[in-house]
Amino acid sequence: MKAVGKADLHQHEPFRVLITGASFDTANMGVSALAAGAIKGTISRFPDASVSLLDYGKEAKAYVVQLREREVSVPLINIRFSKKLYLSNNIALLILISLLLKLVPSKRLRKWLIGTNTCLHELDRANVIVAISGGDSFSDIYGFSRLLYISLPQILVLLMGYKLVLLPQTIGPFQGKLAKAIARYILRGAERVYSRDRQGLEEIRRLLGNSKSALKSSFCYDVGFIVDAIEPHNFEIIGLTTKDEIASDLVGLNISGLLWMGGYSRTNMFGLKCDYKELIHRLIECLIDQLGVKTLLVPHVFGSDPHSESDAIACREVFAEFKEKYEGRLGIVEGTLDQSGIKYVIGSCDFFIGSRMHACIAALSQGVPAVSLAYSDKFIGVMQTLGVENLVLDPRILSAQEIETAVISVYKNRALVRRELGNKLPEVRESIFSLFSVLKRPETVPACCS
Repeated sequence: MKAVGKADLHQHEPFRVLITGASFDTANMGVSALAAGAIKGTISRFPDASVSLLDYGKEAKAYVVQLREREVSVPLINIRFSKKLYLSNNIALLILISLLLKLVPSKRLRKWLIGTNTCLHELDRANVIVAISGGDSFSDIYGFSRLLYISLPQILVLLMGYKLVLLPQTIGPFQGKLAKAIARYILRGAERVYSRDRQGLEEIRRLLGNSKSALKSSFCYDVGFIVDAIEPHNFEIIGLTTKDEIASDLVGLNISGLLWMGGYSRTNMFGLKCDYKELIHRLIECLIDQLGVKTLLVPHVFGSDPHSESDAIACREVFAEFKEKYEGRLGIVEGTLDQSGIKYVIGSCDFFIGSRMHACIAALSQGVPAVSLAYSDKFIGVMQTLGVENLVLDPRILSAQEIETAVISVYKNRALVRRELGNKLPEVRESIFSLFSVLKRPETVPACCS
């Protein structure tokens, strides 16, 4: 029998990828799409890879993620953001331990200490940790606490000396001095940084100048473009005749619960020039009365809490108001859908209008012309990369009438947009899949264990 050496064993170990900054526990299908896209990209390049999520949660669990090719079991390594500092997986305690480990001179002792903590042990087993920061939370535009919340796991990874790659996301902007300091630390420590728009690359250069660290950054499309569209089973279309109505001349309309309630402050947080509720009402009347199309209300953030940013609640409120007036011409999506199921529904529409960026990405990635109702600069940045920035309508600048006029114009030219998307999408997908080739097994031992 041939003896098996350490090198041979190493070759047969699974390639381990740890994803932080996205999960399946939120009701936001945009965040779920980021997690699914990262998993899809990893498995496409490394079919036998072991993929896990590193995210906040009260208990460890495992998800079964349905890809078009197969199901993938994805464990959650849960960390805690809690006042209970004694918890072994408390992020503050983990960072403290990582600092203390630097004082331990013995490699063997450091390795043993890491092995006594479940979370650090899983980090140590990973070949690479990739961060995606919820797509747009690597910034302080939503407040410093949110930036800190999303950055602490990345800071832990860097303090431990492990390989960190920032997947395509919005980088910045950063306003506060401490926010900029955190951003610089992460950007300098990461092995590679990918921005999903050109503005992010400019933000990195403003923070890092022309240093070597800045040269590690490059552009790549949002991973939401490669999420599989899979027909869901536990859903229904209410208000329209049958599911077969999801065909040509059907317009999908995504209503943002966040904008519906006025932002987190509930006082027009994003500074919209027009009243969002009035805008939605006008668009429905325009689509059905003027354009003569059937309209489907499509939530992209679910949830039943009336005080939450649930799109589903906003859609139900609108449907209840208009269902009698537009009986048989206005419908709503109801049921239990994941990121792949809602993408399938969106892809069945002939045209789409969305206030959630990943709802629009779900449409565009399937060649469906989609108008974005933008409440932040992330919309225009991502859509410019596709060459469809003219489909971004900004309520912070435009009036309801101007948006209505523009929607009509785009709708009438949707066939041209569909052809242009068809030419562009193969390049987009290939670019994203190629990105994951950089997640190769490192040839050196992590710094904390050397």
